[in-house]
Amino acid sequence: MDMVLWTSLGAIFMAVFAMFIRMKAAKQPASVKKIILPPVFMSTGALMFIFPFFRVTAMEIFEAVIVGMLFSILLIKTTKFEMKDNEIYLKQSKAFLFIIIGLLVIRIIAKTILSNSIDVGALAGMFYLLAFSMIVPWRIAMFLNFRKIQHEQFGDVSSKPTV
Repeated sequence: MDMVLWTSLGAIFMAVFAMFIRMKAAKQPASVKKIILPPVFMSTGALMFIFPFFRVTAMEIFEAVIVGMLFSILLIKTTKFEMKDNEIYLKQSKAFLFIIIGLLVIRIIAKTILSNSIDVGALAGMFYLLAFSMIVPWRIAMFLNFRKIQHEQFGDVSSKPTV
C-alpha cells in the first residue's frame, strides 16, 4: 500500500481515538491542565522538521496555518462548558462528532488530491501544521471560556488552584 493510504488509515484511527477521549472527558470535571496539556504534548511533533524530508516552504506553512485556524472556528463554536455539582464539565455536543468526521473526510480528500503535487514528507509537515494551528486556537478559546465560567461561579480564582 502507498504512504497516503497508510497515513489516511492513521488519521481515521486518531479521529476515532479523539472521539472516545472527548466522550470520556465529558464525564469528568474540566481543568486548566486538561485544556492546556494536549497542545503542549502535540508540540513535540514539531521535531519532525529537523529532518529535511518533512520541511515545507513558507507558502505551504501559510496555507496550512490559515486552513487550520479556519477549521478551529468549528471546534470553538461547538465546545461549551456547563456547571454540574459545583464543577465545570465539558458539555457533550452531537455536532462535535459530525465536525470531526467532516474534517477527517476533508483531510483525506485533500491529502489524496495534494499527494499528486506535493511530496509526501512536505504533505505530512503541512498536515501537522494544520492540526496544530487548529488545536491551539481551540484550546485557547476553551481556556478563556473555562476561566470565565470559573470566575462567574466562584469569583476571584487567582488564589484558588485550578490544576
